[in-house]
Amino acid sequence: MADNKRALELGTGMFVLLGFAALGFLTTQLPGSGVQLRREGASIHVTARFDNVGDLKVGAPVTMAGVRIGRVDSVGFDAAEFKAVVAISIDKRYDKIPDDSDAAIQTSGLLGAKYIGIGPGGATTFLADGGQIQFTQSALVLENLVNKLFAGLAGKKDGDAK
Repeated sequence: MADNKRALELGTGMFVLLGFAALGFLTTQLPGSGVQLRREGASIHVTARFDNVGDLKVGAPVTMAGVRIGRVDSVGFDAAEFKAVVAISIDKRYDKIPDDSDAAIQTSGLLGAKYIGIGPGGATTFLADGGQIQFTQSALVLENLVNKLFAGLAGKKDGDAK
């Protein structure tokens, strides 16, 4: 009887330990966690400059035609140009992206997380490791749109009163 109880306790302990190991592995694979298990050299690295990145986070997906092709490595600021600089890694198997492609910061759903969507260009030359995406579209910040709407409505009201 004591042997069965000990075996049950050991089995339960092993099950819980494996559960925590699986949970730890999965958290390293989440976008935005900043930690991912990837092979070095399995991707090309490019940059893109944006006027506004909104709340784009490190680890956010980079997609093309709705397919995840990479991730955001870092988000920084260029004090000389007053622009955000985003470092992107693209999986090596998607290395045939025309170098005149554009990158836009998009939102998952109405209030979802930000990600980068790449639209294909028409060039016959491709983005190289260390290259830069020249054509970018910044994030639409909902607060800015609401402020413009109210400013426009207030302007119309003032114009009607005169």
